[in-house]
Amino acid sequence: MEGVSQLKKSHALFVQALGEVLPKAQIYTELAVRFAYGTDASCYRYVPEVVVRAQNEKEVLNIMQLAAQHHLPITFRASGTSLSGQTSSDSILVLLGDEFVDAKILDKGDKIKLRPMVIGSNANLILKPFGRKIGPDPATINTARIGGIAANNSSGMCCGTKDNSYHTLDTMRVILADGTILDTADAKSIADFKASHGQFLADLKGLSDLIRSNPELESRIRHKYRLKNTTGYGINALVDFDDPIDMLTHLMIGSEGTLGFISEITYKTVVDHPHKASALIYFDDLDNCCNAVTALRQQATVDSVELLDARSIRCVGENIIDRLPSFFYQEIPEDSGCLLIETKAKDDAMLDEQIAFINQLVADHGATEHSTFSKDTVVTDLYWSVRKGLLPIIGGNRPLGSNLITEDVAFPIERLAEGMRALTKLLKAYGYEEGMIMGHALEGNLHFILTPKLDSDAEVSRYNGFMAALAEIVAVEFNGSLKAEHGTGRNIAPFVKVEWGEDAYGIMRSIKALFDPLGILNPDVIITDDPHLHLKKLKAMPESDPIIDQCIECGLCEPACPSDGLSLTPRQRIVLWRQHEHLTRTGEHPELLASIQKVYPYMGIDTCATTGMCATRCPIGINTGEMMKSLKTANRQPDLANYAESHINFLSKTARTMLKGAHVLGAKRSHEITKSLHSVFKGIPILPEHLPKAAKPIAPIVATDQTPVVYFVSCVNRTFAEGTKEATSVADHTLSLFKKAGYRAIFPEDYQSLCCGQPFDSLKEVLASERAANRVNQALLQASQDGQYPVYIDNAPCALRLFDAQEQGLIDARLKLYDAASFLAAFVLPKLTIVHKREQLSLHIPCSATKMNSGTALTQLAAACTDSLNFTNIACCGYAGNKGMFLPELNANALRLLKQNIPSNCEHGVSMSRTCQMGLTEHSGIEYHSIEALLNHCSG
Repeated sequence: MEGVSQLKKSHALFVQALGEVLPKAQIYTELAVRFAYGTDASCYRYVPEVVVRAQNEKEVLNIMQLAAQHHLPITFRASGTSLSGQTSSDSILVLLGDEFVDAKILDKGDKIKLRPMVIGSNANLILKPFGRKIGPDPATINTARIGGIAANNSSGMCCGTKDNSYHTLDTMRVILADGTILDTADAKSIADFKASHGQFLADLKGLSDLIRSNPELESRIRHKYRLKNTTGYGINALVDFDDPIDMLTHLMIGSEGTLGFISEITYKTVVDHPHKASALIYFDDLDNCCNAVTALRQQATVDSVELLDARSIRCVGENIIDRLPSFFYQEIPEDSGCLLIETKAKDDAMLDEQIAFINQLVADHGATEHSTFSKDTVVTDLYWSVRKGLLPIIGGNRPLGSNLITEDVAFPIERLAEGMRALTKLLKAYGYEEGMIMGHALEGNLHFILTPKLDSDAEVSRYNGFMAALAEIVAVEFNGSLKAEHGTGRNIAPFVKVEWGEDAYGIMRSIKALFDPLGILNPDVIITDDPHLHLKKLKAMPESDPIIDQCIECGLCEPACPSDGLSLTPRQRIVLWRQHEHLTRTGEHPELLASIQKVYPYMGIDTCATTGMCATRCPIGINTGEMMKSLKTANRQPDLANYAESHINFLSKTARTMLKGAHVLGAKRSHEITKSLHSVFKGIPILPEHLPKAAKPIAPIVATDQTPVVYFVSCVNRTFAEGTKEATSVADHTLSLFKKAGYRAIFPEDYQSLCCGQPFDSLKEVLASERAANRVNQALLQASQDGQYPVYIDNAPCALRLFDAQEQGLIDARLKLYDAASFLAAFVLPKLTIVHKREQLSLHIPCSATKMNSGTALTQLAAACTDSLNFTNIACCGYAGNKGMFLPELNANALRLLKQNIPSNCEHGVSMSRTCQMGLTEHSGIEYHSIEALLNHCSG
């Protein structure tokens, strides 16, 4: 808990008390860490005084009770993808830990019980076998967690108003400000709560009666929630229900952590129709476009209609090359729009009927161009990834140093065209010519994006005037909602009364006072006395490095990062490096600069896996690992690297000898010895407890009448055997598969001395890395008859390295390179007979396979070998070449939830990276083998 001396006295006392009930490793007080962890996706920069990680309900209770005792504000956060500042805090920020990651299927998939740290898309993966999904579907569903989805009443593209958290809520477990736990799935908990909180429930019922006694107010509430609306508290709960318990739980939905903590929620799930199709339809007239949306809402069976204005269309065309309909790449008029439409059905015949109806409807409304509806998931996934990634794409193209602000309003659907024009006119009136509009048009829900540089009083004043005018137009003139689905947050809190009026706002104030009498739960969010709150603590985006300057700090990258929870995420690495560069230039805040310089070498650089998986989740492909690699100090031992590159065979033999010695000593004892040595000499690797055997020499199979394929055996597979109990190598299984499928292996000359160059590239030894690639190139050209024969590469990271080298021109373009999964799926599996299936099988798709787009092939191979395939759902295992032996805590952190995600009766795991398999075996309780070994064992 370094940095306690820098805290305010009240927070220092809180930390002291908290240290008595929580492990000190879960309490963060170092300034740079608080700065990084305090970042969310909003336009605000709040630095918490204390950051705490709560692993379970008991710890949440302890934190809440101590915060109350010290009268300190407290804010809860799940993923921090919220856009309006509702997860920002300058007091106590509570992050949720692993015990809040849990899901349970109920009633054969009709319901699902979820804890708050489950990612939304993971909940849908669990439900997929049942043909169901959760109702909310925010664009950030691959990152956003259930706690935030419920606390913001997030909706999304298909959800509308009927399938959001409010309407699909079944039961809830909530911790209130006084420490009481109410579980509405438990009749006794409800009875106990009614006995202990009778007055609380009576006061809640009194607020309901107050509304019902005012017909005009009740009518206004019902109208407002006919639209998407997350402005203020969900006071429709007070008129939709008669039981105060139901009112309470539904008020928690969309309360943004200001009324209590949602510890668990059970959703009623919705049908996920398997037959679906999507199309992009362009209109050169915006009125026609909007009127088509109104007609679609009234007449057609559509699940989602997304609208893009002319600026959005142009932005997409500038960033997504050659894969979209032609109008994205043409000159288009300012007054134009595009609809992305998805329709679903229970069978293909009904889907075709719906498509025909929609096609006629949009034609009748003057559609200019039509992509035609596609059922191909590759095509439709592209369409939807474009829409879901539009915010970061636009953010990535903003002027350097500018901020990104997005809001989402809703107009009555019958006034969509009129509202769209009013919003466009407003943006122009305030000089926001860059402003783009898109949204969930079927609900009249429009998002707009601004990229102002709020670095002067004049710019802040302009933004303030725009927001005031926006509130007047949307909430008053159109009787719409200022926040349709992003939650109120800090940006709209000053305008809640403008939208709702005095009576309704008074009810909301009473709700806040009833639930949180001390006013410490996320203060100023939803309810505030500060009319200028939205203008304070605006986030600066200083230039730092071309690799990361376009990052908008959205956090979509974080679920793919193996160091999340151990040190920093890609977003947090970027946040701190931006500040480091800014403070170094300006000389400001020397205490923050010193803190960053203190923690960054380990938390930022060393514990970054540098696999670049963050780039696969980032819509604009920012590779934070690339920047960390650039910041890493070069090995500065070129002679040693050049020697190693020239003596790969000798080093492999030496490693095999050492492995044999370690097994003679005992794997567990070797682990303890090397762990002790590593604590003194960091250059000594820590051997895993589940240490693979040394690989036996390869015994080539001679078969001159079979189809030739060049076999590149990676040095890691020449060193480590297939498992921990036998010395069989991956090559033995590969050669057996080749024989079964009618292939013969051609080994490159002196193949034992070849290396793809990845280890040297990781050490920034460029010369040795290029020499290794050149030697591989010459050997493969010779063995393949100048590219006549395909080349099989048996380790995924090595394949990725050679693919990259080929793109860089280090590997001849004539060589037909194949990673193991792609070759086996295309050429070997069709010729095999699977006779021995695994009852249960756990599959890990390594990051290198994801980046090569071979995950589908690997899945196909694994699925052929079992009737029950389980996915680890871990983007990167954190072994990262040799980091698993030199920084084992990174691998352990990445795989900390692995064991609980594997079915209890599963005894077999599979992947296609030898080092990943070592880490997976170490932390799963089962052995992970290569895809070659699995296929060989299962085929006749």
